[in-house]
Amino acid sequence: MVNNPRLRPITVPNPDRNTRRQVAPTLVKGLPGAATSTEEVLRAAENTLVEQCEGLLLIDMVAITDLCRREAVAITELGDGIRRFKLGVTENPWAQLNREHIRQADQTVSRRIKGQDHAVTKMLDIVKRAVIGLTGEQGKLGRPRGVAFLAGPTGTGKTELAKTITELLFGDEGAYIRFDMSEFAAEHSDQRLIGAPPGYVGYDVGGELTNAIQEKPFSVVLFDEIEKAHPRILDKFLQVLDDGVLTSGRGERVYFSEAFLIFTSNLGIYRMGPDGERVPNTSPDDPFVAVQQKVSGEIDRFFKLELGRPEILNRIGENVIVFDFIRPDVGEEIFSMMVAAILERVEKATGRSVMLSDSARQQLQAICLADLSDGGRGIRNQLEAHLVNPLARALFDQPATGPACVSAVRVSGGLTTLEFQAGEGI
Repeated sequence: MVNNPRLRPITVPNPDRNTRRQVAPTLVKGLPGAATSTEEVLRAAENTLVEQCEGLLLIDMVAITDLCRREAVAITELGDGIRRFKLGVTENPWAQLNREHIRQADQTVSRRIKGQDHAVTKMLDIVKRAVIGLTGEQGKLGRPRGVAFLAGPTGTGKTELAKTITELLFGDEGAYIRFDMSEFAAEHSDQRLIGAPPGYVGYDVGGELTNAIQEKPFSVVLFDEIEKAHPRILDKFLQVLDDGVLTSGRGERVYFSEAFLIFTSNLGIYRMGPDGERVPNTSPDDPFVAVQQKVSGEIDRFFKLELGRPEILNRIGENVIVFDFIRPDVGEEIFSMMVAAILERVEKATGRSVMLSDSARQQLQAICLADLSDGGRGIRNQLEAHLVNPLARALFDQPATGPACVSAVRVSGGLTTLEFQAGEGI
């Protein structure tokens, strides 16, 4: 039969809108509550079935109505039944969020993200829009619940904000799905995201991104340093940002309609000089308004001229959030917050209370805030070198009981040592 010249394969396309329109009235009549519904409710359900089943087969439409009957999904909630069929989940975590908690989230988030009040406010606006479902059209499954593009200097809180939003939405900051896009600089690395095509090694494994979304359709997905990905990888986001759908290497349609996507980038801080060298585009000496303008302008130039893909930036829209440099006053807040967290961690780990005298704190602060070019991450690195490491050495080499108070911080030959007050030494 395979080699029979009288036989040939025929590809049957997915049903178009007119075909779906013809079968919708029959299917809708079998939904719970259809018998007592008004003509207006029936027409609305038909439209929902026609619009939200784009890309599905007629047998899928039948399966959706069977699912609604089995789970007693009313005709007025047909969209919820379609969501259950597409995503394979019965609960909707977005509908179960504590809105009062999100309404009061400004103070909670600002305690972790210092000096970026504008970014926090704009991000929470995007979150609130996602929670009430204003991203799509009339509740239709489509574009991702939320999309944000976080740009600005390194160490200013972009990744930390993504973690904070994840904890705000799903109760655990580690629940987000993270992709370091510098790992996807090669042209063929798109297979890691969506899976290898048929006939290639790894076809049965699937892609890292598509598998993650199929497993956790309600999630925050972080794409770190997006500008380092190959342009072919960025092309994959066009369909995701526009329709909320990505076809995996196995031909499966993966829906991003319930995901919150966050892109981060350092674009705009540096630019290419006339001789091809990398030169600063903005600096901490610039006011924040100038930083915003320069960073936004460089992002536009990168996507439109260098990358040649302005449509990606167009789909992100006005959701580009520029972070400010860490200014000295904000650096002091970050320093105090990190020191308190370190001393608390020491007490939990060793059972000993360690304090810093005023002079030791001033010495340590001067060291940590001498260079703010690396932002909060640079402050953390300095604290590890000049507080955590020498403190761990002292606690390990000379174990004792009782509280300890650091009286001075001494740096000599690249090695930091801590001095302790008499009677309270290690």
